[in-house]
Amino acid sequence: MQSEQISIFLENKAGRLSEVTGILSQNHVNIRALAVADTTDFGVLRLIVDNNSKAEEVLRNAGFTVRKTKVVAVEVKDQPGGLHSILDMLYRAGINVEYMYAFVRQSGNNAVMIFRFDQPEEAIRVLSENNVAIVEGSRLYSM
Repeated sequence: MQSEQISIFLENKAGRLSEVTGILSQNHVNIRALAVADTTDFGVLRLIVDNNSKAEEVLRNAGFTVRKTKVVAVEVKDQPGGLHSILDMLYRAGINVEYMYAFVRQSGNNAVMIFRFDQPEEAIRVLSENNVAIVEGSRLYSM
């Protein structure tokens, strides 16, 4: 029930993000969600795309350092307290959220959030037992 995310390590300088998006655009890879974390010297661009293999290949061929990691996509009620209820149940189960970011579309009346957990299988179990919908990778990439 985990999905795949691509992480690209970038120098923190003007034009590097544009270079990545240009390569993906030229190769018809669609970005579905993204997050950028940075320091003064480098950044990490995390992407959910519609074609992971192609994105990894074209970015590596362009000289970028690319890593695939597993994340969990979760439907969150799009209302006040929706995200809190998810985070609270994870906290009560002793599961740490390493990072999270929002997806670009909704699923019905729910928002979609991307999570990286310290215990992904346990997080999936807790969420499933509490009737929280996990979005399968194949569905996520095509949303």
